[in-house]
Amino acid sequence: MQKKSLVFALTVLLSSGVAQVHAQMTHADSANAGKQKSASCVSCHGEHGNSTMPMFPKLAGQHASYLVQQLQAFKSGVRQDPMMGAIAMTLTDEDMTNIANYYSDQKITTEALAEEDDAEELKQRDALIAQGTDLYRNGDIKREVSACIACHGPYGDGNKPASFPSLKSQHSDYLMKSLNDFKSGKRSNNNLNMMHMIAGKMSDAEIKAVALRISTMK
Repeated sequence: MQKKSLVFALTVLLSSGVAQVHAQMTHADSANAGKQKSASCVSCHGEHGNSTMPMFPKLAGQHASYLVQQLQAFKSGVRQDPMMGAIAMTLTDEDMTNIANYYSDQKITTEALAEEDDAEELKQRDALIAQGTDLYRNGDIKREVSACIACHGPYGDGNKPASFPSLKSQHSDYLMKSLNDFKSGKRSNNNLNMMHMIAGKMSDAEIKAVALRISTMK
């Protein structure tokens, strides 16, 4: 009886190990296919998903589920952008998954603040970052601006199960553009209009402050 139990336990253990290795290989194969398919993305989103152009987002380290969600939105036209819409139309669901798995495996580069020689400008920037830190952590209760930390986490890592994107080290220019697009309604694919409600109550100064703060998160 003990021998049978031991054999059964070893069989289960080996089976689960093989399944785990198979899953890892499947992800690796998917990411490798995504790397090949992402060749056309490099011109805007940079090598390994680290865009060097502030108006194009970094994709490195982003949750795969979020990337797939956005590509599907571009393809369906729910999220509108002429360039991304045209590209997404050429992608199958498998292509989207592969590309998303590739970028999610990459490491995002950190943003370095520009050198400021002028003491007054440096003081203003530090004050802006402090304002952005407060907004990110606490929001603005009086104006019903929710704290970013609730969905995007204390370090800007986002929430993978909920498909809330990682924001840390993203270009501040792109973050400002995104918030302004939510504010104006130009970007309309957000579930339950959550970001529209939040961004709609933020001032231009607040958008700039929180975008700058998020860009410095590592």
